[in-house]
Amino acid sequence: MKITISGPPGSGTTTVARKLSERLEIPLISAGEIFRRLAMERGMTLEEFSKLAESDPEIDSLIDHKQKELSLQYDSGIFEGRLSGWMIDADLKVWIYCKADIRYGRIAKREKKPIEVVRAETKLREESERKRYLKIYGIDIDDLSVYHLAINSEKFNPDQIVEIILKTLELMK
Repeated sequence: MKITISGPPGSGTTTVARKLSERLEIPLISAGEIFRRLAMERGMTLEEFSKLAESDPEIDSLIDHKQKELSLQYDSGIFEGRLSGWMIDADLKVWIYCKADIRYGRIAKREKKPIEVVRAETKLREESERKRYLKIYGIDIDDLSVYHLAINSEKFNPDQIVEIILKTLELMK
């Protein structure tokens, strides 16, 4: 069984994907982790690396190709990333979302940064990604029509979201 978990920064996708991976005892492949690792390897912040990715489409292609390639190697897995729902043929595609200010607060807490800084950085990052995905793949990231399930992480905590996903999988059988 293949499941994609997607959503904007700070929505909780990584937390939910990790918990779901543990519950189902299947591997987690995270595009965000691949992106973060590449940024760190180059000594760049996420914002700097996002800007570089705008001018170098090979970066997105590398990340997306790697995740898609890994999805073909596994019979089962959780594939987490902004484009995972678009790129991977999965049994269940989940979109997790919440209000922007809540997302900014979560990121600020996680990264120990002032919320004003996070708000500005995240807006730039999201706009950068929106442009790149449209230019490179013709994907409008705001089009949620590829997803089977959308969950508001403002209303449900990560454990509840995992339960919703597990119940959905049960109902799909």
